[in-house]
Amino acid sequence: MSFQNPKFLSASTNAATRVKASGMRSWARRGKRWVYTKTRRNLRYVSMFGMGLVAVWLPSLGYITTATPQFTSQFSLILPGAGSSTSVNLNKFGQASSYANSAFANGSISPTETYKRLIVADRILNAAAMVEQVSREDFGRPKIKLVDQTNLIHVELSADAAPAAQSRARALLASFFAEIDALRQDEIVQRQAGGEDAIADYVTSVRANRTSISDLREDSGLMSADQFKGRVAALEVLAERLQTLNGTAASQASRVANLESALQISAQHAAATLKLFSDEEYRVALAELAEAAALFTTAKSHFGGRHPERQAAQRTHETAQKAVLTLAASVTGFSMAEVRSLDRAPDGARADLLSELVREHATLEALRKEVSTLSAQHRKDAAEIQRLEPVASELEDRQRDFAVAEAVFASAIARSQSSKTDIYASYPLVQVLEDPNLPTRPSSPKTKLVLAAAIAASLMLAIAATLGWYRKALIDRILTRPTASAATP
Repeated sequence: MSFQNPKFLSASTNAATRVKASGMRSWARRGKRWVYTKTRRNLRYVSMFGMGLVAVWLPSLGYITTATPQFTSQFSLILPGAGSSTSVNLNKFGQASSYANSAFANGSISPTETYKRLIVADRILNAAAMVEQVSREDFGRPKIKLVDQTNLIHVELSADAAPAAQSRARALLASFFAEIDALRQDEIVQRQAGGEDAIADYVTSVRANRTSISDLREDSGLMSADQFKGRVAALEVLAERLQTLNGTAASQASRVANLESALQISAQHAAATLKLFSDEEYRVALAELAEAAALFTTAKSHFGGRHPERQAAQRTHETAQKAVLTLAASVTGFSMAEVRSLDRAPDGARADLLSELVREHATLEALRKEVSTLSAQHRKDAAEIQRLEPVASELEDRQRDFAVAEAVFASAIARSQSSKTDIYASYPLVQVLEDPNLPTRPSSPKTKLVLAAAIAASLMLAIAATLGWYRKALIDRILTRPTASAATP
């Protein structure tokens, strides 16, 4: 075991530190060899810096000289933010309306994100590659950028040549719009397929209601509730007319009764009297009776009761009177007693009164017959209305059900037809804001950008090497500062 003086060790260490910190040449023992340390350190940093430059510039220059030029065609799409609405008036059925909200009304769904994903879908890229007659790998994958705070979709697609890039961008755009149209048509077809079952049910309901209405009409003879209402109104009119006729008939009967009382003869007898005096044979017989009566009166005034002339005149008078009565009974159809009570002196004003009595009585009979006829009709119509009242109520209910079923059916048809116009409900309208352009310069390789990056990397390597070179001197200077301050006193 060896002993060393601490002061001697400290002094030798400080001296060595001062020699290294001053940057003077020094020798160091490395095992059994002494090497010149500063020269090797310079070589190490120079070699590291050189390898860094090679690692930076060799790939950069190789990329610039060997990379195939790529041309990028760009186009932009825009989604209008407004919704749309349609309204159709259907005669006798009502109104059919459809309204499509704005594509951006729902904050949880972004149509721009949907279309971004759809543009890079495999079926769209495969369709575009097939149009361009290139493989899917050679066609490439478009770069899509959504511009913030706008409805814009910016698309870029690269190719080896400028016309090829533009052509591929157009093929991609056409395939995208074709797929959008196909999706919209598929949505319409699915909606119609889903609505056909409901429409079929509506058709069945309408037919069933129509059949039930037809059966009820055929069984009852009532065509509609309006017809029943018309019958009720006609019955009310008939009742009012019957009431008026009853009043008129009562007034007419009073007039006839007054005439009969004044003339002391019934209307039938007055009619018979007038009929008799209109008969020519009766008037001749009545004239002969008057002559026989005159002769009999003369004979009574000149002869006694047993005188032959008086008896002959009496027999002639009785014969003439009997002939008149017989003829009157034959003409009027009355009995002899009734014929004897007839007024056989209708000349003058009395004849006019008899005629008026007959006329008024005929009017009364006409009124009574009309009242009788209307009364029978009223009873018949009232009974028919009483029978049809529950039928009319049932028919009205069935017609209401039919109207509702028909309205629902028409509404379903209208919605089915109007939905065909609402093709932007699920897939909003998209328009081409900028057509695919023809690039005028390659988009890659970007020589200036690569050179700038290489130069920047070289500068960073130089700075790193410089800092590494001065690192040891700075550390030694920091370590020696406390020793120098302690030796000053």
